[in-house]
Amino acid sequence: MTRTDSLSGVSDPAVHRPIIVVLCEPIDAPKPAGMAALELVTDVRYTDAAGLPDAIESAEILLLWDFFSSALQEAWPRAQALKWVHVAAAGVDTVLFDEFRRSGVVLTNAHGFFDGPIAEFVLATILAHDKDLHRSRALQRGHEWEHRESRRTAGSTALIVGTGGIGRQIARLLRAVGLEVRGSGRRASSDDPDFGIVVPSAALAEHVGWADNVVVIAPLTSQTRGMIDAGVFGAMKASAHLINVARGPLVDEAALLQALRTGQIAAASLDVFVTEPLPTASPLWDIPGVTVSAHMAGDVVGWRDGLAEQFTANVARWLAGDELVNVVDKSLGYVARG
Repeated sequence: MTRTDSLSGVSDPAVHRPIIVVLCEPIDAPKPAGMAALELVTDVRYTDAAGLPDAIESAEILLLWDFFSSALQEAWPRAQALKWVHVAAAGVDTVLFDEFRRSGVVLTNAHGFFDGPIAEFVLATILAHDKDLHRSRALQRGHEWEHRESRRTAGSTALIVGTGGIGRQIARLLRAVGLEVRGSGRRASSDDPDFGIVVPSAALAEHVGWADNVVVIAPLTSQTRGMIDAGVFGAMKASAHLINVARGPLVDEAALLQALRTGQIAAASLDVFVTEPLPTASPLWDIPGVTVSAHMAGDVVGWRDGLAEQFTANVARWLAGDELVNVVDKSLGYVARG
């Protein structure tokens, strides 16, 4: 008997119904869309982090709907039947503990889903900085008329740290509005189709001084943690604008504060932080030149429904015995290019 290849029909009772555990936090959080159809052909169980060790014991599939959760590591010894974990996000750093890396469990993520929205967000931050829109808003609140000159965005430069799918979409969009773009990745290249030049991340401090805008979109791994450090800030232009839309720990926040206070760089647009939500006592809220947003660069209207659809489509492939899409290379921490 073969598995049903559709989520729309009622499964044959003789067909094995895989157990899917969905981790939600809190347990009464809104459930992913489309689960009713999934429940016709699978056994879907919902849990929070506290209940995950019990829930996962016989599960074949785990959906981390709470994509920031690190609860899988604690539950791992009881995940004896687990075959596939899907993280409803682009970043998978919270699940890449050593035991999981070494296992045969397949990992997939939301690769591709956030490319366009995050690219738009990055462009918006660059335009807002160049056109001094944040100060215009502050002046408006005080009913102050202050004529100023703004910067041209076309003709400026951007170094994109991270050459995966999101980084490539950022590069394409920025080039379309006239920026000169380069990338920074694991492997150098002089003829990349999206970045033109790719410089090695290991030598970032040697190349970062070229850029007016430094966009951080690398995955968080043991190699990239803290990669934007005092040495990198010291090599940046005094007029440089740092944009982080990846993970907070990629940037050494103490070094960033020092760079801003001493004028090593001019500005930072930060969507992610080492601690989230950003503590109210953090000096990043008030230091001149910093713009704070609440980890929302990719979260456009309807994003949760889109993530759910991406997962259920992959479940359909699983049930049909087809290969999954968006399989993460666990040794790298991201979906590798073919």
